[in-house]
Parts: sequence; C-alpha cells; structure tokens
Amino acid sequence: MSKKNNIAAKCAYMGLMIALALVFGYVESLIPINFGVPGVKLGLANIVTVLCLYIWDWRHAAFVSFTRVILSGFLFGNLFGVVYGLSGAVLSLLVMLIFKRFFSMVTVSAVGGIFHNLGQLLMALIIISDRNILYYLPVLLLAGLITGSVVGVLCSVVYGRVIRQINKRRN
Repeated sequence: MSKKNNIAAKCAYMGLMIALALVFGYVESLIPINFGVPGVKLGLANIVTVLCLYIWDWRHAAFVSFTRVILSGFLFGNLFGVVYGLSGAVLSLLVMLIFKRFFSMVTVSAVGGIFHNLGQLLMALIIISDRNILYYLPVLLLAGLITGSVVGVLCSVVYGRVIRQINKRRN
C-alpha cells in the first residue's frame, strides 16, 4: 500500500471513530439514567478514545477525543460543555497514557474516568470559585471509577474482537 493510500485510510478511520464517538455520546444523552448527581454519565463515547489509545497511539486518541468534545459540545450542548469536556478529556488522557504502560485496559479506563471527573470538577472550581463544589468530589470519584470500569470492560471485549479480525485478515 502506498503512503498516500495509508494516509487516506487512516483519515477515514479517524473520521469513523469520531462519528462513532459522537453517536455514542448522543445515544447516551437519550438514555434516561439519573445517578442523582449533576453531570454523572456513563461515558460511552470514551470507549472510542480508549480503543484509539490502544489501537494507534495517544495522538490519535487525543485527536478523536478533542474533536468529539468540541463537535458534541456545539451540536448538543454549549460553550461551557466544551470547556468542561476538554478539561476532563485532557487530564484523563494524560493519566491514561501514563497508566497504559503498567496496567490493564480496564484499570486504564477506570483511572481515566476518575480523572475525567476530577478535571471537570477542577474547571468548575476555577469558573465558579466556590469551594463548596468540592463536596461532590467523593461521589464523582466513585462514579468515575464505576463508569470507567464498565467502559474498560466493554473496551476489552471490543479490542479482543478487533485484534482477532485483524489476525484473521493477515492469515
């Protein structure tokens, strides 16, 4: 395959991953799950980010994650949603990148969920300037752990199937 075809294929895959993350985010917004704490979500779109981190590298994961946050913020939310989403995405991606070297995909995703919530809480603390918001911290950390773990299990299943398909095509 020529270099030009490889670039085109990778561009197509990135577009597909961004579209998939947007669909997951939109579907999640339609699911009437109330965790009792504002802002707590399952984080299904993060399945795509974690998969990109393992299938390609951090650059691709960052591109997909940041593009998804910006597009979904403007399509389905507002500017504050973009700001909060980016703060969570940046912090979680940095921590997941470090943890990826030493831990399983489920652990990496769980830590990503925790730090995503922590990044958003820190941004809210900066914007609102009210320390009372830190009372949400224990609940958000637990929610990040649980939802991040669920996302990690789903990622492990999907990743295993993707790798099996790649190996089948090579043989």
